[in-house]
Amino acid sequence: MVVDLDAIAANTALLVERAAPAAVMAVVKADAYGHGLVPAARAALAGGATWLGVAQLGEALALRAAGVDARVLCWLWVPGEDVAAAVAAGVDLSASSAQAVEVLADAARAAGRPVRLHLEAETGMGRGGAAPQDWPEAVRAALAAREQGLAELVGTWSHLARADEPGHPSLLLQREAFEQALAVAAELGAAFALRHLANSAALLTDPGTRYDLVRPGIAVYGLSPGEGVGSSEQLGLRPAMALRTRLALVKDVDAGQGVSYGHTYTTERPTRLGLVPLGYADGVPRAASGTGPVAVAGGMTAVAGRVCMDQFVVDLGGLPGAARAAAGDVVELFGSGALGGPTAEDWARASGTIGYEVVARVSARLPRRYTGTAGVPRSDPATDDGQHTGHETSEQGGPGL
Repeated sequence: MVVDLDAIAANTALLVERAAPAAVMAVVKADAYGHGLVPAARAALAGGATWLGVAQLGEALALRAAGVDARVLCWLWVPGEDVAAAVAAGVDLSASSAQAVEVLADAARAAGRPVRLHLEAETGMGRGGAAPQDWPEAVRAALAAREQGLAELVGTWSHLARADEPGHPSLLLQREAFEQALAVAAELGAAFALRHLANSAALLTDPGTRYDLVRPGIAVYGLSPGEGVGSSEQLGLRPAMALRTRLALVKDVDAGQGVSYGHTYTTERPTRLGLVPLGYADGVPRAASGTGPVAVAGGMTAVAGRVCMDQFVVDLGGLPGAARAAAGDVVELFGSGALGGPTAEDWARASGTIGYEVVARVSARLPRRYTGTAGVPRSDPATDDGQHTGHETSEQGGPGL
């Protein structure tokens, strides 16, 4: 797997320009959507992001351990976790109820410093956030924590359910619900420094949702947040991840040869088969069996038969370079698409999912190779996660390139 740090920085810079005057929080949860938490975070900051967003406490603490001192918001934690460690590290934390605020206040007391608090309001997502009937109680709890010196009221936020469908009526309804939550907080005497609502899709299509801070995720990595928003190319985004490997085996077979488990693919003529040493344990969607696009042997083909745990097969017959194909030849599953090759969005369509899942599910057992210099520390010969930081950086691992 190859990750272009300069692409992450360039995408972030484009989002910063589009969001202005709102600040940009680059979302780096889930190992930066599979791109590598620390290198991707640094590249996004180099591109102009001033905040980072994560889902889990461990992600926030990993950033701090790597020396990343930008503002970090963590929004998903459960009672019993070591929240005090995050408070002590200066991590901003979210709460969706009065009870959660009280847990954070206790953590602040233990850490010896106030928690930087964001309150999440339910505006129609039907997931996290304090429901309208519970919102006043959550606000009062936040005010009480502030009066005790245990909380700073930093942000009020919510999340959009259908931002990838520009113009959908729910967007206006959620924005109105958010405005109502802000009004209730103001009536109770709570003044939050920041309001944030927009994700990638809303940032790109709905200026009214930008407020003071936006939280792009998938767009930072160069993928479109949805077909209704436009393709990566139309949005001016550069996909940052490419997944490549090398053929492990090429062999000639007769017509009528069944391929892979269940023989769901059978050769129609004498042909050559290539063995690709990646499978669903590496993040290749099994749902793309028979459909996942692959660039190899000078052309495009698709997965032949079922994707296995560690490997799948391609039929090289009819491809320009089939006669010369050999073990060691490069295979590209997805990349930028700039030269007509397959993209992560192509794999999403082939497997009935979204580009987010395609990149985020790429396994940690694959080696990562970083190109570009955005965010790479100049004074440190190795990054904090053990990767050399020259123009190209790499991590040892399995058969990916």
